[in-house]
Amino acid sequence: MNRRVFITGYGVITAIGSNGPENFASLKDERSGYGRLDFLQTVHRDEIYCCEIKLSDDELCRQAGVPTRAGFSRTTLLGLIAARQAIDSAGLTEAETSSAGLVSATTAGGIRELETYYYELQDPESTGDFLGFLDTGDPGEHTERMADTLNMKRYPATVSTACSSAANSIVFGARLIANGLADVMICGGSEALSKVTINGFNSLKILDRDLCKPFDHNRNGLNLGEGAAFLVLEAEERLGHSGKKAIAQLCGYASLNDAFHQTASSPEGAGTLQAMQKALTMGGIAPEDVDYINAHGTGTENNDLSEGLSVRALFGDQVPPFSSTKPYTGHTTSAAGSVEAAFCLMGFEHDVIFPNLNFSRPMEELGMRPVTKLRQGAGLRYILSNSLGFGGSTTSLLFAKC
Repeated sequence: MNRRVFITGYGVITAIGSNGPENFASLKDERSGYGRLDFLQTVHRDEIYCCEIKLSDDELCRQAGVPTRAGFSRTTLLGLIAARQAIDSAGLTEAETSSAGLVSATTAGGIRELETYYYELQDPESTGDFLGFLDTGDPGEHTERMADTLNMKRYPATVSTACSSAANSIVFGARLIANGLADVMICGGSEALSKVTINGFNSLKILDRDLCKPFDHNRNGLNLGEGAAFLVLEAEERLGHSGKKAIAQLCGYASLNDAFHQTASSPEGAGTLQAMQKALTMGGIAPEDVDYINAHGTGTENNDLSEGLSVRALFGDQVPPFSSTKPYTGHTTSAAGSVEAAFCLMGFEHDVIFPNLNFSRPMEELGMRPVTKLRQGAGLRYILSNSLGFGGSTTSLLFAKC
């Protein structure tokens, strides 16, 4: 069995908006979420700026429809908000939601809460409400919480492949549908900022102390962000029965690992090149049919060169319009693949390409320029979206407009 997979709804929350329309308005108006940290307590808050969602945990609880102080991690809350939006966007009933599968991606999970109560948890005599957060350090806990809250019983799975995690969660859900094991899947990722994440990336010396500049000759690292996004995937025959209009078809995808290094991508972009080639082959289209590439584009020296070389190798002198949206949201790490998939769907809905902010000078090794101004009336038919993770995990998603 090889059923076609369609996307009928999505939800997204990032530093530039609490829902789809707010995110689109910020993307269109070139508003970045970069700034000083207000909610995460870290010694680096005055020197390392990030793209933080300006809502407290209590405010997130209210948006997610759950009680405060009930042991929900910030990662779980962001995921619930985005998943509820996706369910509403797709028009799923309670019964349809309950019978759908859930795949969510994260790496840090609830580590932020464990950090907050680290010293109390080390003291065997300590008691208090913080004990409710003991289980949040397990990345899979946030998926279980989401599934319980949404009354979802099928396929509650967690994917953790670093920065390609959310893209791989979408691939996981699509494969279940394609092989007849599910009819509806809600797939995406969620990640909250934490001291572990900031300290880890800082130790790798890949954080830009200023606004990140993907694909620029003078790029100096990435900006971190937090957020969540979920897509509703449905089998083709469901659309025929309901008469529902899909936003896009997920017509191609590929996930592989070039195993080059623990954190760096291969210098020549071998893994990304293969992922893009396999996604296009699965979708049955040629490179010249791609209308836009949503690049991973973190702004680090290694990532942008590796991804850029792979794009050049595949498309030659006919590179399609491309851009990275990470200067808006920051790098939302494990949620990035689904956040950017949601932005691709917005591109279809409004027929626009969002610009690559902060770009001024092409990389000498590539000679390519990303889109730097909002491009309207783009005539988008096929969009390719790349996600590159630590350890060489690379995923490409190919979307076709419906």
